[in-house]
Amino acid sequence: MNAVIPHAETRPASPAGTLRTTGPWRVRAAGPALERTAGAVRELLAPHLPGGPDGAPRELVIGLDDEASTPPLGIAPAGGERPVDEGYRLRVDTDGITCLARTPEGAFRGATTAVQLIATSRASGELPFQELTDAPRYAWRGLMVDPARTFLTPDELRRIIDLAALYKLNVLHLHLTDNEGWRIQLPGTPGLTAPGAEFYTAADYRALQEYAARRFVTVVPEIDLPGHCATLRDAVPGLPPAPAPAGLAGRFPFVPPLDLTDGATRAAVTRILADVCALTDGPYVHIGADEAFGATPESFEDSVRELRAIVRSLGKHPVAWQESARAGVEPGDITQYWVDVAMMDLPDTADELAARPELVAAGRTLEIIGALKTFFAPTDEDLRRTVEGGGRVLLSPQSHLYLDRPYAAQFAPPEQADEAARLGFDGYRPLGVRHTARWDPGAYAIPDACVAGVEATVFAERFAGFDDVSVLLLPRLASVAEAAWCGRAPRWAEYRERLARHGRLWTDRDLPYFASTEVPWR
Repeated sequence: MNAVIPHAETRPASPAGTLRTTGPWRVRAAGPALERTAGAVRELLAPHLPGGPDGAPRELVIGLDDEASTPPLGIAPAGGERPVDEGYRLRVDTDGITCLARTPEGAFRGATTAVQLIATSRASGELPFQELTDAPRYAWRGLMVDPARTFLTPDELRRIIDLAALYKLNVLHLHLTDNEGWRIQLPGTPGLTAPGAEFYTAADYRALQEYAARRFVTVVPEIDLPGHCATLRDAVPGLPPAPAPAGLAGRFPFVPPLDLTDGATRAAVTRILADVCALTDGPYVHIGADEAFGATPESFEDSVRELRAIVRSLGKHPVAWQESARAGVEPGDITQYWVDVAMMDLPDTADELAARPELVAAGRTLEIIGALKTFFAPTDEDLRRTVEGGGRVLLSPQSHLYLDRPYAAQFAPPEQADEAARLGFDGYRPLGVRHTARWDPGAYAIPDACVAGVEATVFAERFAGFDDVSVLLLPRLASVAEAAWCGRAPRWAEYRERLARHGRLWTDRDLPYFASTEVPWR
């Protein structure tokens, strides 16, 4: 009956009929409380319309009612003791499309469904009369992008926010710092953003948050420490390295992590995080805490505890990658789970390494791989540590939700063969779109009270700009959004038919995508 992603429960309306969707539309708020929301909906709908007068005969109306939806699981990214009600009711009839919800957030989510209905019905030009009832399973539904390694302009980030909002995601996690770059200007440490570098000014960052908030998307900044710190070391020279494991000092091919127990280091990092927290509207700041290669376990754990304490003292809640669980977990801590079984699919012998050309091409030796295995070995217990400590798990498993994974060559249309070979992190096995769509967020047996939500990621080691990001995200982001909203993997045979009609939506928005041969694009 429709091609909506995420899937929504749909039934035919009575009386039966069809609504013409071609031509101009008018978005109308049913009350003053939704005028601002209606403005954001108009902006989202505009790329899918030919234009026309405000008095168009078809209307998309958003309004409020008192009907409550089942509360979602997880953490409210915008703050609050309980997640906001994002459920909605939508009706297509002879007058147009009406969306009703208990909250402005819910009305907006319903309106994004309406935008999809209009955009994906353009081939036929009509929609059957229908009624939809919908609400999310998880409260935190995020996307992480990596401007630290490949800069994305503020306008490009706004396009990503629009894409996320169209698929009912509500968090934009910005990986702002890494060895390759520092992308946010901070008054207390001006050397972090050198003249001529690409970065976001304080005004850029505030404007981006305002834009996201109008679409009910919360921005979560990440300052990745104590590892991934080359740019900070360049800006603040003289900070000592963290104590290294025996035999690895000066030999591991990564930048030495910071030691937050050192007074000068702690003061420099506190100054940085104070500026970030002051600039950030939302309640969460991500402290990184992943891949601190070259630090002893004790040093890493001490640094994580210091980072959490600094963020809390500044009035924000820390989020960290799953390795942070080794430093202990308290109720309210959020750990982002990414190292699942497939991440440890690493060779033990020279013959096994030779059979993994993606690892050879990445310069991985058996010595480096052995050290990586030693570092990652404790990750098998990170979920247990988080749950037993009363923390929350944010699901981002590398095996399915790292969208910088290369596309498998056998699914590339001829015109995208070179693109498929070029894009994606070369340490991951190339796979298809169906692989991502198989992911089931309920497969981890995590108690409901310990779930934060779901977040896809796209790291930027192997791409060059916005178009590359778009191709890596699309079409895979759509199935992640469905799993996060519906709480289960989509049924592939039915899902691919819906997905096939979204290529036109992306084309309307000038978003390049990978036209996988797994999908019968229309």
